Amino acid sequence: MIRAMPLSPFWIWLIVALTFFVMELVLPTAFMEATFGLGALMVAFLSFLIPSFSLQIFLWIVFSIVVVFLLRRYQPKQVPPVLKEAAEAETITTIPAGETGRVLYEGTSWQARCGDPHLTIPEHRRVIVIDRQGTTLIVMPEDAIRP
Repeated sequence: MIRAMPLSPFWIWLIVALTFFVMELVLPTAFMEATFGLGALMVAFLSFLIPSFSLQIFLWIVFSIVVVFLLRRYQPKQVPPVLKEAAEAETITTIPAGETGRVLYEGTSWQARCGDPHLTIPEHRRVIVIDRQGTTLIVMPEDAIRP
């Protein structure tokens, strides 16, 4: 009969750390799994000094949180995309007054609304993008801006 040998806490934490590192390679979550893996790796080496498993779990949580805050310092700041000044687009659908329609902007279809809530823009018209609110472009007809 073959007996299974119980794993020491070091090996358990090492397996946990490696699992998180592999998950980081597979899942696009901005290094969250890597921080948990680093915390587990630190606890793996401390497990020789700290026999209490509940204290090891507490230290893993603390180390993971500390690593998250330390790595946030080095994460590049996200700059919101800026629209080109006076960018042109073309309406794909009619944009009713006060409602949204679709425009073709830089080769991509975008949701758009007219900057003047009382103006309807017919389809296949050139428009000027004047602003962006989330994923909706605010546009004006080209002839309303450029006489």
